[in-house]
Amino acid sequence: MNRLARFAGFGRHDDDTSDETERLDVDRDVAVEQMDAEALREPIIAALRMVHDPEIPINIYDLGLIYRIDIAGDGDVKVDMTLTAPACPVAGMMPLMVRDAVARVEGVGEVQVELVWDPPWNQNNMSDEARLQLGLM
Repeated sequence: MNRLARFAGFGRHDDDTSDETERLDVDRDVAVEQMDAEALREPIIAALRMVHDPEIPINIYDLGLIYRIDIAGDGDVKVDMTLTAPACPVAGMMPLMVRDAVARVEGVGEVQVELVWDPPWNQNNMSDEARLQLGLM
């Protein structure tokens, strides 16, 4: 039986039920609709756009700090991200902020965030909107 079905109580027997035909078969899996992995991409990106670097008034996605988003068929997500500089004062909490934001997206399972430094971040990673907002265009 899958985790969602167990959590929802499917397959539990009530002692008051005398008719065996009304009971659920405990060994039978309950079909749970899975969301297409690519259908999760846009909601995940929207969630990442809600996370801001405290020092720069731009969201981390448009700032170009997210290098990779891998979405498994079961909804598990792996994110590779970087920071603007290795000595960034929010280096310890930024990956946790990203993990929490992605985990709140409906349909997402386990979230892993890895902080990477290669390739190093530079201003070319920023979206045009971010450059415009910072007056770099």
